[in-house]
Amino acid sequence: MFRFGLRRLRQLDRPLSLLSAGSARSSSGCAPELPAARVRSTFLEFFRQRHGHLLVPSSPVRPRGDPSLLFVNAGMNQFKPVLLGTVDPRSAMASYRRAVNSQKCVRAGGKHNDLEDVGRDVYHHTFFEMLGNWSFGDYFKEEACSMAWNLLTEHYGIPADRLYVSYFAGDAASGLSADEETRQIWLDIGVPPSRLLPFGLKENFWEMGESGPCGPCTEIHYDHGGGRDAAQLVNADSPDVVEIWNLVFIQYNRETDHSLRLLPRFSVDTGMGLERLVSVLQGKRSNYDTDLFTPLLHAIHQRSKVGAYRGLTGAADQGKVDMAYRVVADHIRTLSVCIADGIHPGMSGAELVLRRILRRAVRFCVEVLQAPPGALASLVPVVTHTLGDVYPELHTEVDRIMDIVNENEAHFLSSLQQGSRLIHRTLNKMDQKHGVFPAPVVWSLHRDLGFPLDLVDLMLEERGVRVDRQELDRLVAGNLK
Repeated sequence: MFRFGLRRLRQLDRPLSLLSAGSARSSSGCAPELPAARVRSTFLEFFRQRHGHLLVPSSPVRPRGDPSLLFVNAGMNQFKPVLLGTVDPRSAMASYRRAVNSQKCVRAGGKHNDLEDVGRDVYHHTFFEMLGNWSFGDYFKEEACSMAWNLLTEHYGIPADRLYVSYFAGDAASGLSADEETRQIWLDIGVPPSRLLPFGLKENFWEMGESGPCGPCTEIHYDHGGGRDAAQLVNADSPDVVEIWNLVFIQYNRETDHSLRLLPRFSVDTGMGLERLVSVLQGKRSNYDTDLFTPLLHAIHQRSKVGAYRGLTGAADQGKVDMAYRVVADHIRTLSVCIADGIHPGMSGAELVLRRILRRAVRFCVEVLQAPPGALASLVPVVTHTLGDVYPELHTEVDRIMDIVNENEAHFLSSLQQGSRLIHRTLNKMDQKHGVFPAPVVWSLHRDLGFPLDLVDLMLEERGVRVDRQELDRLVAGNLK
């Protein structure tokens, strides 16, 4: 019966017209390069038209009634009331059975904080889009796995021999057995046993928090190399083999005493980062080389006095120029989305984080890229052009976003000039052999000129020195008393 159900689903699920079985292949092994907008719309329409999911608009990145979050950082945030069983029975959400969306997410500050990694590599972002589909007591493991595999291999044209699947191996200490049901589903779909890999709680058991709904998950990983056995690289932090989709099967509740209780209604919660999926489908190793970012990088080059973006990292990136390109491109997306959703640079909480992001972007734009004042805000229409069709509030708010960015940039520029001079004077007086920058100067930059401490760290790192961290921590702690 199960195998017949899968065959029937495949017959009904003919690929969308954007791909054909005989289409030429790109260097990634996938079908010809798809624009990011088509990648996104294909996902949404696959679940909406073919599998009866309700298309739910992205929620704002400012969380609604959830003090545990600074920003919405995952697609499931707005559906928490359904998963927790606390949804108002009179609300529209109470009737949700199947849902799909592309959610605006920000990971900067709080538990999920990628801010300080942005620019250093070619895949971290503070803003990203999370594609997801949900079942609230409707379908479960069999349908979720089959839909995911069909979308990736048939509609997007990703070769099956580039994909690996992980599943939950069980945990004796928690009294949890291996998820053999999911393993068998993948075998029936046609995934070879050698590409089905068991992992423990850390990798393949998803939890909302210290308590609440949770369950085993199965992840689909993509091998950029291909033509080899890359099983040992799955979940090994290899840039060559990356996770692209996580399917979570919510079947337990983690009680306050840490025990697990089986839920009366099982749900599915999936998440796939658009930026990473687009890089796979466009045959790129870097998210910044996709059409989600190349228009921004081109616009930054037009406004700067440095060479074009080359995608370099580490020691090869002389003068941190390419790092600056990535920082500015990422941060202006985050600033545009947050300001459009009503979060403005400020002095506490999410507003303070956004202020740090803006000042970090201004510093890289002006000092490293040598762009004139106002260049940062002039990038907002580029963001609107790439994202505004799916998030129309960007079109509505474009002028206000530019005004706020310009106003905050103007406030910081004089401080940036004073701070840079102070750092330079201090370095000239220092004993360069020890390379330790005095903490009181760093504290003065932060307290008097509004420099984020991580920005000071970056500026010092570029000059080959470090701050006296122990002394700085003492000064910060004294200020908090």
